[in-house]
Amino acid sequence: MTTLNGRQHRVTRRDLMRRTGVELRTLREDAGRSLRSIATAAGVSASHLCEIEAGKAEPSVDVLLRVATVLGADLSLRLYPRTGPLIRDHLQVAMSEELLGRLHSRWRATPEVAVYRPVRGVIDILLHDRDRPDTVSTELQSQLRRIEQQVRWASQKADAVAVLPEQSGRRTSRLVVLRNTAAMRDTVRTASATLAAAYPARTCDAVKALTEDAAWPGAAIAWMTVERGRARLLDGPPRGVQVGR
Repeated sequence: MTTLNGRQHRVTRRDLMRRTGVELRTLREDAGRSLRSIATAAGVSASHLCEIEAGKAEPSVDVLLRVATVLGADLSLRLYPRTGPLIRDHLQVAMSEELLGRLHSRWRATPEVAVYRPVRGVIDILLHDRDRPDTVSTELQSQLRRIEQQVRWASQKADAVAVLPEQSGRRTSRLVVLRNTAAMRDTVRTASATLAAAYPARTCDAVKALTEDAAWPGAAIAWMTVERGRARLLDGPPRGVQVGR
């Protein structure tokens, strides 16, 4: 299993080798060809092709291209989007530090929580209310480009938390924390109806629930300013933004 920035990838190189081997063997058997005949035509050793089909050897792209050509198949490498990148920028780190530092003592915060079903991804911070049956899946966004995609990702990751056995009897909600910039405000204003439907709670109520002994109001948007590497949680939406008022 490989690791990036302390996070483990659930799809390992061995998984990919095994899948590739199964696909090659299926194509070969469907074509009614022996392993040795395909290996000879592709210019690779039969023993190496046997190990590839068994998922025990990692083939080079060149070998895959040659074998695929002999089998009459196309080779395609694709990157499938999941629920956001693993790499976080320094602004999000500052936002995380501010949020964790402002939380009321009843909240238990767990950063970088991986979820696997029904969707794979990583939740920036999972908040667990010790006094009330609320769990809040929290995303930190210093930039926000594709609104619909971000809303879908956040919803899917919250759904993945909701099905965990330890969530039985608890409510799972969502929070997105946005960096207060002119570009972010413009983006939110452009998609105000979508965001208001996805995050209907008032920002001031969400901030109060995070920082004081108050009930969580439901899915909400919070805002932070980030200056000189330090973030500050705002009490409500910035001027000109109606979502969350």
